[in-house]
Amino acid sequence: MTQENAIDSFENALARALEDGSFVKLSLGHYAGAEDGLKSVHVKQVIIKRAPMLSFTTRYKTRDIVKNYPPDAALERIRAALGHDFRQALLCTTAFDLELTAPQGKAARLKKMPPSQREAPSLAHDRSKTRLVTTEGKPWLHALNITDAGGSVLKSAQDKYRQIDKYVEILSGLIKTLPPERAANIVDMGAGKGYLTFALYDYMRHALNLQPQVRGVEYRADLVELCNKIAAESGFDGLRFAQGSIADYDAGGADILIALHACDTATDDAIAKGIAADAALIVVAPCCHKQIRRAMEKSRAQGNKNADFDFLLRHGIFTERQAEMVTDGLRALILEYFGYTVKVFEFISDAHTPKNVMIVATRNPKMKMRDPEVLGTIAAAKARFGIDRHYLEDAAGL
Repeated sequence: MTQENAIDSFENALARALEDGSFVKLSLGHYAGAEDGLKSVHVKQVIIKRAPMLSFTTRYKTRDIVKNYPPDAALERIRAALGHDFRQALLCTTAFDLELTAPQGKAARLKKMPPSQREAPSLAHDRSKTRLVTTEGKPWLHALNITDAGGSVLKSAQDKYRQIDKYVEILSGLIKTLPPERAANIVDMGAGKGYLTFALYDYMRHALNLQPQVRGVEYRADLVELCNKIAAESGFDGLRFAQGSIADYDAGGADILIALHACDTATDDAIAKGIAADAALIVVAPCCHKQIRRAMEKSRAQGNKNADFDFLLRHGIFTERQAEMVTDGLRALILEYFGYTVKVFEFISDAHTPKNVMIVATRNPKMKMRDPEVLGTIAAAKARFGIDRHYLEDAAGL
């Protein structure tokens, strides 16, 4: 068999296997090309965003690189490689295995063998992730338009569902570090439609076997009415929603205070409420950062330019990003001043939400309270960026 005929036969067998669903995997080896360190390529079929793709894992001596291609583009890449850069290929199907060898200067050969695997693998792109927020038997998820009546996550709600599950995953780890008596009363400031509030209560009640009292605070009366109705219908006796603003709500007695995407200084109002309540845990995911940005822009307009950062702050988009970091950095320092250990991190990919920074503050009795050195750091940071006051300073009585 000529090399061309052998390669054509191999390609046809590959195309048929992909078409009839018998494809298991493909390996390309005996690399003879010029790319340094390349060893082999392994191909499997996956489903990504409900579309069939071929996933290529290119293995080098020190790393692997994974890229996914639509079937037509993938077949073109494989055709270009067969008999040129790669001298050996193994196609595994549920009906047979087919090996192609094409040594340099010799005729290509095909060898057909019994199948090494009789079942096609799962086409899931990754192993199914174990979700803390399960969907079966959860009427509140259906009522909030996250799932259909059968418990399947709606296509339009996939990102929201991932966010909810990630929130609960983070909070679960934090709550487990607290004594049960310090996780009994939870306040969710700016609860909105209550996605996280419901998920957290359900998880704590049924997965952690706790008896929490959870309060969602929301300014919009229609959402408060809706959420209380769903909570009652779900039998969530320890979950209630209250109408009001974050600034006016009495959070006294809160063990855990949460505020996700509270706009601008509303995040500071929530943090201040948590500090005043001596909450064991304060968790916020800030939204916009207008107050500090306005202060920075005003200072620069008055000629108070920071030589170290002026090359950035002359551009609006950089000013916005710098204002976010300065705002949240000062929030972290103020929380430390009041005796909290603080972590700031990205909690979910910005592909799902651009507001993806989370500030977690845990009450630490061993920390020095009201440390003057922390005040000095806060003052120096404000002076550097031309800021008179951070809103949280006033809100927390600093």
